[in-house]
Amino acid sequence: MKNLGRAPQQWGQWATWECAAVARSARRALSGPGPERDTAVQALKAAAAALIAWALAGWWWKAPMAMLAPWTAIFLVQSTVYRSLKSALQQFVVVVMGTLLAAGAGLLTGDTMLAMVIALPVTMLFGSYARFGTQGLNAPTAALFVLVYGTYSGFDIIHRFLETLLGAVIGLAVNALVLPPVHSRSVRHLRGRLPEESAALLHAVADGLGDGTYSRDDAQAWHDRARRLTDRVTDLRTARRWSEESYRFNPGHRLRRSAPEPPAADWDFAWDRITQHAEAITRTLAEAGQDRSGRTVLPVPAPRILAELLGAAGDLCELDDPLGGSDPADDDTDEARRRSRARREALRRAYAAQDELTSLFRERGDASQDALAAVTADTIRLLADLSAIAGQGPDDADEADEADRQEADGSGG
Repeated sequence: MKNLGRAPQQWGQWATWECAAVARSARRALSGPGPERDTAVQALKAAAAALIAWALAGWWWKAPMAMLAPWTAIFLVQSTVYRSLKSALQQFVVVVMGTLLAAGAGLLTGDTMLAMVIALPVTMLFGSYARFGTQGLNAPTAALFVLVYGTYSGFDIIHRFLETLLGAVIGLAVNALVLPPVHSRSVRHLRGRLPEESAALLHAVADGLGDGTYSRDDAQAWHDRARRLTDRVTDLRTARRWSEESYRFNPGHRLRRSAPEPPAADWDFAWDRITQHAEAITRTLAEAGQDRSGRTVLPVPAPRILAELLGAAGDLCELDDPLGGSDPADDDTDEARRRSRARREALRRAYAAQDELTSLFRERGDASQDALAAVTADTIRLLADLSAIAGQGPDDADEADEADRQEADGSGG
């Protein structure tokens, strides 16, 4: 009874929260581009497609089953043009089959109830075929329309097909030609977040190792963050597939200046490896951690060296190309030159620490060898992929610095 008495208050809190969430979504839709505006645009397009379909089929044509045209048009304003086209083909097939099966059952039995007993199980099984997806439920729905209205003549069946086809054409045309949906915003968003979060993780690990006070719990927390980074890569792949689908069979996406082409996909594979290396490094640290006496398993110089290396690697992540895969050599602005110098400096520091860590590994032969070997191998692979992202290696950095010094000397002379 106590819980029952609190129910109105809880429902009131839920209603307040829900209204506030709806108001926030409405403000976002009005204030600028985003998923809320995309949803609103698609909803209004579906309503417009239904109105156009009804105006043609019901008001102008006065078709006997005019409702099928707006009903079809609504469901074919999908999130991508490709999906609209695919849904149109699926829906037309299932509506044709549902209509024919229902008409056949009605003509065979002459009774609506008996016709439903025959037609509905068959159309439900037919509509459950995986190739039809969610459109499969339209097969029994079409059968119900036929049986409830009791119209089995060839003229009525042809009208249903034509009305369904009219709605499909209108839905497809509205979706493809009126603000055609292009989903590249999520790719660009994740494209920017992944380097930022990778840099934050590597800097956090570097700070913890540099203090010399990290524990197994700290290392486990770093490993959990690294695993979430790999989830970001999975999200990026999903967004990439969604973006690519939105460009398929889309004749009007070039009309939308607010939806530029997403960054190249080559970047994704490199960062997939980088996040895997970060996960491997943090896993090794979590497994090494400290023994029961509190002694660090890694040899004493290793945490300091690793902190320097991962700090420089974090700087490289922060300096990732903000243009989304453009060639840094093609950009000759002051900002691009500054970022290039900063990348070279970070690479130099990272490779210097890597050389020191490798030398330490070769010198040691005690119980810390396994953990040190794993960390050394993982950092080598991490720096190799970060160098590929930066478009520079240790030798390139030295040559570029020598060229900068010569240019500075020439300017001074």
